[in-house]
Amino acid sequence: MTDFLIKSTLSLIVLISVYFLILENEKMAVFNRFYLLFSIIFSFSLPFITIEVLAAPSNVILQETVFRPENSVVAIADEAINYYQIIGWIVYGIGASFFLFRFVNNINDITSRIKRNPIVEYNNSKLVLLDEITLPHTFLNTIFINKSDYENRNIEDELYTHELTHVAQKHTLDILFIEIIKCVFWFNPILIFYKKAIQLNHEFLADEKVVNSYNNIPVYQSLLLSKANEKQPYYLASNLNYLVTKKRLIMMSKKTPNSIAILKKVALTPIIAGLIFFMCVKSVAQEKENITKNKVVDSNQIEVISYFDNTTFKITNNEGVVVAEKKFNELTPEEKRKIPPPPPPIPPKPIYSKNEIKKYREQKSLEKVIEIKTSDEPQSETLEDIIQPSFPGGMVLFYKYVGNNFKVPENFKGSGKIYLKFFIEKDGSLTDIEIIRDLGFGLGDEAVRILKESPKWIPGLENGKPARMMYSLPIMIESKK
Repeated sequence: MTDFLIKSTLSLIVLISVYFLILENEKMAVFNRFYLLFSIIFSFSLPFITIEVLAAPSNVILQETVFRPENSVVAIADEAINYYQIIGWIVYGIGASFFLFRFVNNINDITSRIKRNPIVEYNNSKLVLLDEITLPHTFLNTIFINKSDYENRNIEDELYTHELTHVAQKHTLDILFIEIIKCVFWFNPILIFYKKAIQLNHEFLADEKVVNSYNNIPVYQSLLLSKANEKQPYYLASNLNYLVTKKRLIMMSKKTPNSIAILKKVALTPIIAGLIFFMCVKSVAQEKENITKNKVVDSNQIEVISYFDNTTFKITNNEGVVVAEKKFNELTPEEKRKIPPPPPPIPPKPIYSKNEIKKYREQKSLEKVIEIKTSDEPQSETLEDIIQPSFPGGMVLFYKYVGNNFKVPENFKGSGKIYLKFFIEKDGSLTDIEIIRDLGFGLGDEAVRILKESPKWIPGLENGKPARMMYSLPIMIESKK
């Protein structure tokens, strides 16, 4: 969640800054409307985008014995209650409830005003005639105007055109969209700037339609200034009096050459690409073609796992009834100890014929079925009933994952061990990662990063049920030669 909030907020800040610096003062309101909506959607989607780029594997040595259960410390931990997290969610819920209540209350207020007052059909829209003194303002396809002004024909044609533009271009949908986003992310002040920019851009669009229709800018500007002091309280409505500023008046007579507009649109491309690159690109170590070249992996363990790739293990009870079918990486340590050892690998020989190699590979790829008998005797609730957590596919694959992803800094010379402690939760995620002993040079932080990005582990079991367990882990590091 923290990563999501940081990335989305940074993207929102960058894109709204670009809008204020480059786009807002140019007469390209249609494009700006699309840009503002795109910026919000893109920013909240960015944290979910990951682009993997292959990189050369780092020189990390993991000793096989380091990860053996007997060399690791596993302990059952009590569930810790994070009161700060609970308080944080309570505060968030209160804030979200307040903004959601305000949003729904304003919707209800607008709909009730529509029901209580007379309605007149007008140019594919509805005019709601109000007794109160108010400026014309729009919600969806409904325009609210003063009843007396309507009957006495005191509303200028330019004002009707202005509000009809809001209806035709569906500006209310933009406002509803940003308001819903604000209900969820009410704590993010950047969204306030987005709403103001969107509403002001709506006024640019409506003003442009009036200017093109009547071709009398001074008269229209005078009309706007004459209405500037009238108050409009409905924040969900598009209305004439929103930010009647010098900037809006200047925009009516301003012209932006096509070459400038195109240049500024093209300039957005490297900005969007930069955000994607810095927030979404993840360097992944390139896997080696032959894992046996890595001197830190036990070739015997690889051969065992490879041999049992296509094997189905049928777990039977004392009566010979099959109670489960598993693959090798799903077996418990007790079940693995009952597996008959695989035949020795093909003996070393300087040169093999193609037929010999083909025959050996075919024998390894054949699907095999092995039966494992289990005991029906009830297990006692002792420490013997604790099954330690493990990495999916076994620790050999964990060696490969760390070796391919650990980045050793170039300024590190020599070798040594990093000791870490962490918890494996009931769902297999790694939490509370702590460096017990570090070598400096950022190696400890790199080890923490590797564990945080690790795939979920197979959780440990206590009396047959997943349990939160502590795990200690030393990692051997050797500098590049």
